[in-house]
Amino acid sequence: MEAVQGTSHHLILVDENDRPVGLCEKMEAHRKGLLHRAFSIFIFNQQGQMLLQQRALGKYHSGGCWTNACCSHPFPTEENREAALRRLQEEMGFTTPLTKVFDFCYRADVENGLTEHEFDHVFVGIYEGPVSINREEAMDYCYKSMSEIEESITLYPTRYTPWFRIAFPKVNEWYQQQSFQETAI
Repeated sequence: MEAVQGTSHHLILVDENDRPVGLCEKMEAHRKGLLHRAFSIFIFNQQGQMLLQQRALGKYHSGGCWTNACCSHPFPTEENREAALRRLQEEMGFTTPLTKVFDFCYRADVENGLTEHEFDHVFVGIYEGPVSINREEAMDYCYKSMSEIEESITLYPTRYTPWFRIAFPKVNEWYQQQSFQETAI
């Protein structure tokens, strides 16, 4: 989960109710496992398939792993939706209307002695147009059905980012209640 400026920006530290309690440099927050604000974006096409990105190998952790369309941290002066739209454009080369569907906290150890400890705001959107990935962020992308993703995570969990493995069941539960023939998102 990285900002376009690289690894040297400040994250919003929060309590378990998402109330800001301070700022911390990004890598320090991940080294210390401090709870901070983040967002994750899940994009679906009209057939109900989810857009996945494969993280670039040069990422500071989880390089080469598959994950949701986009995730990152808002800048200290940004609203979550504004940050989500900015990062979606920066990473995947498009924007689309986003709806916040839920939030949750998680903690996951990742490589290089880092810990993702996030209060994660989850947004969804529907998109049918071209994707133009930023090669510094992602090396590939694809659309897969929810059942294909569920089976793949079960068989090959290490091919996916730790946060995606935690978030996917929650998103799948939300997804099962949706109808993509309507404009429910």
